[in-house]
Amino acid sequence: MGNDNQNEIVEKSEVADSKNQGEENVSRIARTPSENSIYTTEGEDDDEDLESKLELGPQRTLKEQLEKDKDDESLRRWKEQLLGAVDLENVGESLDPEVKFTSLSIVSPGRDDIVLPIPEDGNPKGSWFTLKEGSRYSLKFSFLVSNNIVSGLKYTNTVWKTGVKVDSSKEMIGTFSPQVEPYTHQMPEETTPSGIFARGSYSARSKFLDDDNKCYLEINYTFDIRKDWAST
Repeated sequence: MGNDNQNEIVEKSEVADSKNQGEENVSRIARTPSENSIYTTEGEDDDEDLESKLELGPQRTLKEQLEKDKDDESLRRWKEQLLGAVDLENVGESLDPEVKFTSLSIVSPGRDDIVLPIPEDGNPKGSWFTLKEGSRYSLKFSFLVSNNIVSGLKYTNTVWKTGVKVDSSKEMIGTFSPQVEPYTHQMPEETTPSGIFARGSYSARSKFLDDDNKCYLEINYTFDIRKDWAST
């Protein structure tokens, strides 16, 4: 009888320890910010102090985030370090960021940039541009960010020739906070294919999306690869 009582006490103790450990794990997970949270930081020393001050509950607009705890000097400096120079006049009340592309151009060494007009409907009329076979080039663009932080902005591009997909690429651009001045980004340099089979007309689709797959610009267009650059 004594052994049975002792076993029962041991079992209850193990269950209690397991329950306490489970509650501790749940509590730890609940306190952990998501990858998309603007509170994510690499510094571990200040994490516990910050977690006691920051609310990781309802999503807030960037303006609310900036105004919240504005009298807390440590939080203010930390937010400025994380977000950079955010212009309050360019911060909206919306949870959704706004990204507007202001220029697109093709850069090739030793040549003037080919400035590409951005169509309002996303469908340029006729051939959008011509590339010389075997030439080095890269896409350069500028864009404005307003309202809120745009997270994980990326560029995707798919190319077809005579209905057959010949290329597909994706490039991460980054995460950007609202500001008055436009951001400028240049994609890695590429080389056009060469040879008789490479020349001709191509169709393509380019997109700029964030990590929620919200599309800010989609362009469906055609372009040519020729023996030489188009005459200007």
